[in-house]
Amino acid sequence: MALLRRPLLLLLLIVTHQFLQFRIAFGSVNEEGLKQEEFYEELLLKPFPDRKLLTHFHFQSSAPPSTSNGHHHHLFPKAISQLVLKFQVKEMELSFTQGRWNYESWGGFDPIPSSNAKPPGVELWAVFGAPQHLIDALWKNLTHTLSGLFCASINFLESSTAYSAPEWSFPPASGKLRYGTLPREAVCTENLTPWLKLLPCRDKAGISMLLDRPSIYRGFYHSQRLHLISTGSGSEGMDPGIILEQTLTVVLQPDSQRASLAHASEKHIQPRWSLSSIFGKRISGRCVLAETSNVYFLLDRGLVAELEHIHKENVLISEKFWTNPSFELSAKPDRIFIEESRLLSKNASVLYKFEIEKYSESEPFDLGLFWKTPVVWLCQQAPLHASRFLMGSGNERGAIAISLKSTQSSEAFMGSNSNDERCELRVDVFQVVPWYVKVYFHSLQVFVDQQPKAVSDIIEKIHVSPSKDKVSPGVMELVLTLPCSVSSAVLTIEFDKGFLHIDEYPPDANQGFDIPSAIVSFPNFHARMVFLENDSLNKSPLLSKFQEKSPVMSYTEVLLVPLTTPDFSMPYNVITITCTVFALYFGSLLNALRRRVAEEERFLKDKAAKKMGRIPLLLTKLFAKLRGRHLEGPQAPPASSSFINSKSVLKVILIAGLAACWQYYFS
Repeated sequence: MALLRRPLLLLLLIVTHQFLQFRIAFGSVNEEGLKQEEFYEELLLKPFPDRKLLTHFHFQSSAPPSTSNGHHHHLFPKAISQLVLKFQVKEMELSFTQGRWNYESWGGFDPIPSSNAKPPGVELWAVFGAPQHLIDALWKNLTHTLSGLFCASINFLESSTAYSAPEWSFPPASGKLRYGTLPREAVCTENLTPWLKLLPCRDKAGISMLLDRPSIYRGFYHSQRLHLISTGSGSEGMDPGIILEQTLTVVLQPDSQRASLAHASEKHIQPRWSLSSIFGKRISGRCVLAETSNVYFLLDRGLVAELEHIHKENVLISEKFWTNPSFELSAKPDRIFIEESRLLSKNASVLYKFEIEKYSESEPFDLGLFWKTPVVWLCQQAPLHASRFLMGSGNERGAIAISLKSTQSSEAFMGSNSNDERCELRVDVFQVVPWYVKVYFHSLQVFVDQQPKAVSDIIEKIHVSPSKDKVSPGVMELVLTLPCSVSSAVLTIEFDKGFLHIDEYPPDANQGFDIPSAIVSFPNFHARMVFLENDSLNKSPLLSKFQEKSPVMSYTEVLLVPLTTPDFSMPYNVITITCTVFALYFGSLLNALRRRVAEEERFLKDKAAKKMGRIPLLLTKLFAKLRGRHLEGPQAPPASSSFINSKSVLKVILIAGLAACWQYYFS
């Protein structure tokens, strides 16, 4: 019986061990067995009119509410979960961007530029769920944590002069929001590697295999973004659910040599490209931990309208829609989606879907596009194109100007407020200026169609937070109400340039100081794309993101303001001349104290006697005896030779006097 009990006990231990491992691995599943952690990976490809290609990587990880207190996760990154719990973050977005989104050529009305086109450098904003008096302390700790997590200088945003608290102009505005930017932060692979480590498969499998560093950083624009939302648990003792969205938006220039050889006489032919030619890799299957793994190819409304105009028929949704007279895809799509009709646009976008599940290492996925005919089209623009520039000259004062130019016809503006008797276009402006740029808010002027207007007639709402020297930046929030028929509008505001302490200048102070990008949003216009999708069980997070009603938003340029800069070479000159004087002083002093003149004279005589030789020396002694004189031999040094003669004393006194005068003058 004892022999039979031992195998049963061993089997029971093995089963218990496996069960505990399963519980630890899937600790994110709550006790009721509701929902597990999920991960999705998707890639969107879109051609641009200026012969460039948009590659938008979208990864989403979700963790449902659980009772594990953030200790165990199967797919969701533990560092993000602990960050949300410790700092009580309700919503947060962090972006690293190199380059600037070209709104004129790449569009500004789609969901991608409205949500993923970010200002250069680092942008961070967060909404906290803590009491108001704890938000600033939580913000500082959050910046230090993110700085160490992503190997960046985000900790510089802890200073009260580097962040602000928007009231209502920033889209997720609330009383518990903090916003900060670092326009001069450089973006490199040290920031991308920690970002990739948050993915379950990292860059070893799935769509993330395409993230080749040299290919990404050769692009004209790239922005890596991290956005998380903390959802309420609904019951006590449970951690909130978290949805983590990671996107990487890259604008690349495909190799156009083949296209130029095939159509040398065509000017507007689009380049031929494939995933292997752009990234140097192919997708050898999906990430095994991903729920879905899809690649999408998008043709926007302008391109679809141009293709239909060329061929006089809808060839994009025919039986062989992947190969038509305009272009040819190297792979057959699995599905095609047509955008629902819109009031502002008669044409609809077309989206081709490729499922990565059916591809493997033996048959990798390598999507390619070959254009057969030249096509010219325009991307849909935002209602107004926003730009910003400086006015004035000199290092004393200047002015900031924000220019808004119309990009659409008056009929498009009628659709925004068609129910109103007076057609109006609302524009929200959010501007942050550093404390050393002293803005005079009373000098605000508005020009509509090159005509000056009263501020009260155009500005419906304004909130101003004046800057405090070395304490907080200046914040200006505006709500403009412009007529729909407006062609241009300009806002100007004057400022004085302040003075900084020498310790407050950066190492490259002569380059200038940055004013962060202004944010211009249009609340009445929403960047939304709704695609008809029948299978609700296999829903795409990327397509769901496109269906959200997010306001159209754009960022202006970063301004470079030159300030009065001291001559940083003067300390070097003072140090140099001071060291020279001290070297001369101590050198002369030591020479005078250590030098003995009598010994030097005897040394010279002995040296001269040795050079004469024996015969001249004998002759010299002989002549000295004949004349009755004695030849001077080596004598003992006199007692006075060990003392400093009068000339040496005068030298020492003179040098000491010069040193004393020098010290008195500089003290």
